[in-house]
Amino acid sequence: MRHDLPPRPPALPARRPVARWSCLAWIVVPCVVLAVAPIAAASGGRVVGSSGYALRLVPAGTTTIGCTAGQGAECQADERPAREVALSRAVLVGETEVSQGLYQRLVGRSPSNGGGCGESCPVVQVSWLEAATFANALSAAEGLEGCYRIAGGAVSWPKGPACLGYRLPTEAEWEVAARGGRDDLYAGGGEPGAVAWFDENSGGAVHPVGQRAANGFGLFDMSGNALEWVWDWYARDAYTGGPAADPVGPAAGADRVVRGGFCANAPRFLRVAVRDHSPPEDRNNFIGFRLVRTAG
Repeated sequence: MRHDLPPRPPALPARRPVARWSCLAWIVVPCVVLAVAPIAAASGGRVVGSSGYALRLVPAGTTTIGCTAGQGAECQADERPAREVALSRAVLVGETEVSQGLYQRLVGRSPSNGGGCGESCPVVQVSWLEAATFANALSAAEGLEGCYRIAGGAVSWPKGPACLGYRLPTEAEWEVAARGGRDDLYAGGGEPGAVAWFDENSGGAVHPVGQRAANGFGLFDMSGNALEWVWDWYARDAYTGGPAADPVGPAAGADRVVRGGFCANAPRFLRVAVRDHSPPEDRNNFIGFRLVRTAG
């Protein structure tokens, strides 16, 4: 992860190799087909798939991300300059991080160490490849198209954001969603204790999803609890290119981006603009993911 972030407190695990494997750990997804039913919209832009995974509508439009005024004086170099991004399609964003229970029901096992709350905790100790593989599996279970073409350790995204199945958000989609239509410091407001599990209230462990206050789009835990994999390769200078339409990040890199901060972070690392990164094979105690779908 980022070399410029301070180390965790001594009593907590080291920042990166809490639980890592030196090579990719493959998962075999059993043929679990959930009852396929049309996704039905509810009030407030909320939709629920036949798997039970709930999503919230994030509208298309232009948003400024990065070191905006609401981020105060703590912006890091890779958050600068503030950048306009235009999403041409509305996106359905997971209301919460994928839980251990949903992951286990579909895959047949949970890779997580429990965190004291079992099925209701976010699934963690999942590599980037495992997260992408799970997205395809959930699409298949709900009768949707798979967004990723996976061959060994290589992953391509043939249709890009035009794919209507489950996928990881792009970094731009993630930050637009986290901001919730406002320029809040954290995802949901300016008080970390109201919206996040972090070093002062978590006991150093993940907590059940959806227990803190939601942000303006009705999304939970986008600050704190578990870090979240996104699609993009990490580049320190990613925001220097100016405005962008539907950005998907660099074509290649060494690390994938993770966002949102985690339960052992100080508040300054929970800000909606903070960018973090980790090798895609990393299976850290504090990295999970949430999924999105293009709304059409």
